Amino acid sequence: MTEQKRPAPAEIRAFRAENPKMRERDIAARLKISEAALVAAETGISVTRIDGSALKLLERVAGLGEVMALSRNESAVHEKIGVFENIKMGMQSAIVLGENIDLRIFPNRWEHGFAVSKKDGDQERLSLQYFDKAGNAVHKVHLRPNSNVEAYHAIVAELKLEDQSQEFVEAEISNAADETADVDRDELRDNWSRLTDTHEFFGMLKRLKIGRQAAIRSVGDDYAWKLDNGATAEMMHASVKSGLPIMCFVANNGIVQIHSGPIFNVQTIGPWINIMDPTFHLHLRQDHIAETWAVRKPTKDGHVTSLEAYKTDGEMIIQFFGKRKEGSDERVEWREIIENLPRAASVAA
Repeated sequence: MTEQKRPAPAEIRAFRAENPKMRERDIAARLKISEAALVAAETGISVTRIDGSALKLLERVAGLGEVMALSRNESAVHEKIGVFENIKMGMQSAIVLGENIDLRIFPNRWEHGFAVSKKDGDQERLSLQYFDKAGNAVHKVHLRPNSNVEAYHAIVAELKLEDQSQEFVEAEISNAADETADVDRDELRDNWSRLTDTHEFFGMLKRLKIGRQAAIRSVGDDYAWKLDNGATAEMMHASVKSGLPIMCFVANNGIVQIHSGPIFNVQTIGPWINIMDPTFHLHLRQDHIAETWAVRKPTKDGHVTSLEAYKTDGEMIIQFFGKRKEGSDERVEWREIIENLPRAASVAA
């Protein structure tokens, strides 16, 4: 079987024109190209290449006013409508702490930027789209009816690159955690028991040189217990019913996007479970969930419990917490929801 020849930009555009209703990621998968290559093929037509710097975007993005911020991975799409505010920038990390748009950004993983114009009937839909070295989407900023279009065009003019090539070459990146390494359970439990803040967890994993999923599989069911893979949907419905405010985290190579607050409208459509609220949309592929875990971490304010869904390769798709104030114990209602979720059926040896 011969290897599929990489399509030229004109061939990419032709395939896209022949399949106008196909999702962009599905087109890219069918053509065996990255999503960035799909976007780049329209350069000079409906796309302008711009500087891919996260920090240059953050210096200007507040001027757009209300926008829709979109971050996704292969299995979850997280959309928040609001304004970029309370922005704190650093070379290694940046934070947006707006009332609706809440982001943790890793600027050195952003590489390519595009300004995109799409026709939707008589309307022109404008966005700024950012990708990593491999061509994976990191973050997209979509304009809304009340956005400042003049500010958008000023950003594009300021950040436009001299290189306006339609060709795109992907670079390899590796983010896979080692989920096969041996875990010293006693050492893990000792370190885990001494956590005082949830933000210390990643540092602990790095120090012990183990992957996140390997750790939760090994630590013991007083700290982590496996749930049925329908537990995420059950948690959403229970949160709606109780009115409990939750936190929902979706991450990729270059960003973490967060929702904090109650959820109201949960719908299942095919393999997707969706939250369709006025300023928050979530689309989650339930059929991509290979394992679901409830994870309990000690903090100086008492333990904090999360619900985490994983793919078969050990990558975390999505994570949920009960919303709580810094310095306050976790809400009892959230613990009750998590502790009452169905556990995974044990498999007999």
